[in-house]
Amino acid sequence: MSASGAFDVPHQAAADRYEKLEYRRTGASGLDLPALSFGLWQKFGTDYPYDTQRDILLHAFDLGITHFDNANRYGPPHRAAEKTFGQVLRKDLAPYRDELILSTKAGNPIGPSPYQRGGSRKSLLTSLDHSLRDLGTDYVDIFYSHSPDPTTPLEETVGALASAVTSGKALYVGLSNYAPERAHEAAVLLREAGVPLLVHQPRYSLFDRRPELGGLVELAERDGFGLVVYSPLAQGLLTDKYLTGTVPESARARNSTFLSPDVIDDTYRERATALNELARERGQSLAQLALQWVLRLPQVTSALIGASSTWQLDHNVRALDFPPFTEEELILIDKHGVHGTAVQV
Repeated sequence: MSASGAFDVPHQAAADRYEKLEYRRTGASGLDLPALSFGLWQKFGTDYPYDTQRDILLHAFDLGITHFDNANRYGPPHRAAEKTFGQVLRKDLAPYRDELILSTKAGNPIGPSPYQRGGSRKSLLTSLDHSLRDLGTDYVDIFYSHSPDPTTPLEETVGALASAVTSGKALYVGLSNYAPERAHEAAVLLREAGVPLLVHQPRYSLFDRRPELGGLVELAERDGFGLVVYSPLAQGLLTDKYLTGTVPESARARNSTFLSPDVIDDTYRERATALNELARERGQSLAQLALQWVLRLPQVTSALIGASSTWQLDHNVRALDFPPFTEEELILIDKHGVHGTAVQV
């Protein structure tokens, strides 16, 4: 019985789910990912109703989103998002496990123990075992080092990632939030270990262009890994939510540690309003323009999106339906999508 009191019926996936999304090859691998992947970073902890979470996840799969991105840190509390997805997997998506790409991460702090943080073999592989238990699966498709740990030899971190694959607990490995130089070193070590780096997960948006400015995009091409970018909407700044200058009561800027109302200033509003006007002329929303923009690069395999409703999910997926940007439109976007706008970089 669900939280609403109704008896649960196992989900029957939409028969046309593979006709709705573009799939892209991930770097030099043989793996295809949907152009839009679903991230459980926020709103999938115990502070949101399970029935709503379940509806969103199942609707995402029906739309052709096969990649679900998680981490031991996601909640609140930590590990709650993995448990939420594990419950949906067990009750609804178990028959479709072979069609899912499940990813998780370890390395960011999740507790007071020295073994609950960092890039040591102990930390990463113990966390992976916990994630498999919480997700209720024998393996994850992608296991990430969530962030670099300068206090641990890179060889040890890379060795742990490689062990995850050779032990059968992961099919591929990834990095997240690594600077290009460190990512290249890791890619070389992984290649030598016979476990090529599949993917790197950086933050990337119109207001945070570090992947293109710092060389990560070019590195992905040279080292043969794909990019799965997160925060393509800059925590909601690349939507119409804040264009009036006020911060709605339910807005993320009021209750998030990642976004402060202080950044919603006149400069931000001027630039976001100009981008919104261009989007309106194209017949799309600012959010759809922002998603389409990060996906313009062939090195970007997928953009991570979240959702608080199935309507929002439908809206964001429609970003893939619009024609490519013209050269004139890209020039305008570059004029107003200025790196560092309202974002701490």
